[in-house]
Amino acid sequence: MKTKRGFIDYSLDKRATLLALFRGVVDACDADPYLMRAAKYHGEKADRKCPVCKKDSLVELRYTFGDQLGQFSGRIKNGDELNEMESEFGEFSVYVVEVCRECSWNHLCSTYLLGDGRERKAPRKQRTLEDEDFASLK
Repeated sequence: MKTKRGFIDYSLDKRATLLALFRGVVDACDADPYLMRAAKYHGEKADRKCPVCKKDSLVELRYTFGDQLGQFSGRIKNGDELNEMESEFGEFSVYVVEVCRECSWNHLCSTYLLGDGRERKAPRKQRTLEDEDFASLK
């Protein structure tokens, strides 16, 4: 990714959370069922093991957010899709979350901005079946 900027790494926060977890102060293995489902179907295998259960079932999810993404903001994208989006949109945020599919560990790893920096309008919302049903009620 050529335009990656504003990179924030949450390693120190992760370390503090793991220390608190191992001391029994917090329960950090509490992934939401929707996050677990997203990890099952959209997660990309991480190159490291889970820091809690030490199993090889750690995956990463990349969520994209931005005004220029319009109705597509909040979607999960893989690396190839992010490379394509980089030249399509001016600026959007990417949040990388790691999730263990075994023990439900989850943590925000990093955030960064992508895009070519040019100002663009949000894509026009495409009509859905719900829109047509609502229009027929009028």
